[in-house]
Amino acid sequence: MAAVLPPVKRQKVYHGVPEPPQELPNPSPNVVVHFVNEDDGAPIAPAVNLPANVARESLEALVNQLRTKDDDEHVPYAFHVALPADASKGDAPTRIVISKSIEADVLGHPSLAFSEEDVLVVRCAPQSVFKVRPATRCSSTLSGHSSPILCASFSPTGALLATGSGDTHVRLWDLNTETPSHTLVGHTGWVLCVEWDPLERKLASGGHDGQVRLWDPKTGKPTGEAMKGHTKWVTSLAWEPLHLNPSAPRLASSSKDGTVRVWSSLTRKLEYTLGGHTASVNVVKWGGGGKGGRGVLYTASSDRTVRVWDPHGGKQLMVLNDHAHWVTTLALSTDFVLRTGPFDHTGKRPASNEEARELALKRYEGLVNRSPELLISGSDDHTLFLWSLFSSGSTSVGGGGKPKPVTRLTGHQRQVSHVAFSPDGRWAASAGWDSAVRLWDCSGSQGSGNLGKFVATLRGHVGPVYRLTWSADSRMVVSASKDATVKIWDLKTYKLKVDLPGHLDEVYCVDFVTDKIVSGGRDRTLKMCALPIRLPPFGLKCVVRWKN
Repeated sequence: MAAVLPPVKRQKVYHGVPEPPQELPNPSPNVVVHFVNEDDGAPIAPAVNLPANVARESLEALVNQLRTKDDDEHVPYAFHVALPADASKGDAPTRIVISKSIEADVLGHPSLAFSEEDVLVVRCAPQSVFKVRPATRCSSTLSGHSSPILCASFSPTGALLATGSGDTHVRLWDLNTETPSHTLVGHTGWVLCVEWDPLERKLASGGHDGQVRLWDPKTGKPTGEAMKGHTKWVTSLAWEPLHLNPSAPRLASSSKDGTVRVWSSLTRKLEYTLGGHTASVNVVKWGGGGKGGRGVLYTASSDRTVRVWDPHGGKQLMVLNDHAHWVTTLALSTDFVLRTGPFDHTGKRPASNEEARELALKRYEGLVNRSPELLISGSDDHTLFLWSLFSSGSTSVGGGGKPKPVTRLTGHQRQVSHVAFSPDGRWAASAGWDSAVRLWDCSGSQGSGNLGKFVATLRGHVGPVYRLTWSADSRMVVSASKDATVKIWDLKTYKLKVDLPGHLDEVYCVDFVTDKIVSGGRDRTLKMCALPIRLPPFGLKCVVRWKN
């Protein structure tokens, strides 16, 4: 009997249409990748041949395996490839961030600047071991001030908040309950600036009445009488770094009267006055570097100069007169570690002044050992200058030569209103009256040519941008504007991540420490936005407050 063949399998159809043949995935090309350190361009390992579709997470795991260090700690990295000069146009980003894979982000970039034939130099930037998640909404509205809120500042641990207003009052807020804890009464004019000492023991405030006052944040009571001497309003305040003077840090105040006064926080007496400026002193900063690491004072004025002073006696060290108009803002690459002192993401609290000094010094040296303390000055001439005044490659203080800036940062079309360094010192962001935020790369070495290089322009505001602040992990920058919004920008995409509306009028101030953003402005209310921190998977402890 002949064999009977099985019936032919009936072809599957979909609504009467035969099933289309399955498309085979396109093969991914191999590329030669050279991983280098973003700071100095030093190679992390020899060049490797990889499939171009390897995910970013796999690249991070590979770099951690290729590192020559013996420690077992996993370090998160961000990766980017620099665009050739002829491939970047106008305000377009000058680098390609690898967020998915080399094939999707680099080979598929619209500029077509790279192909699989090229050796791709991938720059690796170590990131913080903790991650702050972006806010998605304002969790609460705090009212109490009867006039516009002009300044706001979190304490170094983020447990307390101080705000100053046109109603002449300073208010302290309990962030656990998000309610006012104390109203500090004493000023007779607008409160223009508030500043915490690095150990959270004292709060300083300066006002339109020309007075500087110290407060005890635990009781809300003034610490003695007001410190008087300025003949016009106080424009800014700066505390002496904790690692230089842990027991009784001094306080510097700048004023519209053209002077800077340095006060003892113990006796509340004037130590000396800096009187070299010929117009309003708009900003004062107290750096931790200087000659011999003994500290240094920086002042910016409407006389178009930035002056550098020795805080031990008040001797003038340098005059930086490269700006063509009022100098209105200053930022140090060490601002964040000087402000937070011994406190970091581990939540450890020092038991003594000496332990606090050691912790603060360790954090400070950990930052400046990678890159010296940098200074950025911003002006109404639409430009910024980047300075490295006390590094080995700069003009010596006693050499007689005129200090030269590292580079001039141009691109803003109107006055520069604010500039701020990221907590890790690798980035700087500048805000202007042209409604734009511009990002600058400050991670390179002084001779590399990349220090101060323009990265991207963040556009989205429809009014002048007044203030900037950074997340503690240096992955997000927050801007406050005249258009009544606060915006969170993502440094991976250089695009808007979250828009936080809610204010009814201009937003004058914004601050961001640990897990919360606060903003205040002309509508006399504070907006609080809660940020849950993503815990690190490396055995580190974070003290966080979750807000639903």
